[in-house]
Amino acid sequence: MVSSSTTISFAFLSFTLWLMIFTSSAQLTPNFYSKSCPKVFDVVRSVIRSAVAKEKRMGGSLLRLHFHDCFVNGCDGSLLLDDTPSFTGEKTAAPNNNSVRGFNVIDDVKSKVEKVCPGVVSCADILAISALESVLALGGPSWKVKLGRRDSKSASLAAANSGVIPPPQSTLSNLINRFQAVGLSAKDMVALSGAHTIGRARCTTFRARIYNDTNIDASFAKLRQSNCPRPAGSGDNNLAPFDVTTQDKFDNKYYKNLISQKGLLRSDQQLHNGGSTDSLVEQYSKNPKSFSVAFAAAMINMGDIRPLTGSNGEIRKNCRKVNS
Repeated sequence: MVSSSTTISFAFLSFTLWLMIFTSSAQLTPNFYSKSCPKVFDVVRSVIRSAVAKEKRMGGSLLRLHFHDCFVNGCDGSLLLDDTPSFTGEKTAAPNNNSVRGFNVIDDVKSKVEKVCPGVVSCADILAISALESVLALGGPSWKVKLGRRDSKSASLAAANSGVIPPPQSTLSNLINRFQAVGLSAKDMVALSGAHTIGRARCTTFRARIYNDTNIDASFAKLRQSNCPRPAGSGDNNLAPFDVTTQDKFDNKYYKNLISQKGLLRSDQQLHNGGSTDSLVEQYSKNPKSFSVAFAAAMINMGDIRPLTGSNGEIRKNCRKVNS
């Protein structure tokens, strides 16, 4: 006769094995659509290459969409949702309002993907693939995008405004803490910051740095002041490239700029300002391959932040709204 403790142990073991199987089946994988939508990468690539060819800045914008989505309640496509009577979405949150862009390109990607394999590919996965294709279009490294995310049925203005997305005035400790809060290391943070080798920033995000900071190259500050007036409200939306050297090429010049005190945002320059991340910046500035490897690994890690899988969430037909 089996004792009650043995029965309990066996039941616990069975449950543990079931949990392991379920958990592993719910993991993201690069070949998730290999049978259900084998052409998804080709379709996304075609749209992204066309969009970036028309406007180089779009590459940085699409990469940033993925980042801003993942940092708020995980990589679930919630950033793409428009406001509804039942919730206020994330698009008007402080880190996103008049700042995140490229939604029309994602709409175009989704439309094309739906024609090839309707109801199969999530908007969250489209963001992840679009980020890869944007980097590749501008000469950056490749990585194996893990897929299988599902889309959130809601969004949260409060969560997007809660400080989970580090603001441009962040200190080094705040940057490290914000990334650690979503499971990313300081090394991931420094590597992902290298995304600022492409893209543009608005005057309002770097005005304080170019007029008030002392850890900034004088000629660089003067250059940026020429298109960003000191008075708040004047030229707030005027743009400047993050990378003063090769603004539309994905390379390691961002780190070289930091060593020369030419980081555009205060948070950029914090990475090389006598702190714990100086050595990583110096490493990536000297070794492009080292940066590429670290960036690819960090993008994979970021894509793993709290995805919805299995029966959670849904596959949206339209990335701007939940399915009816």
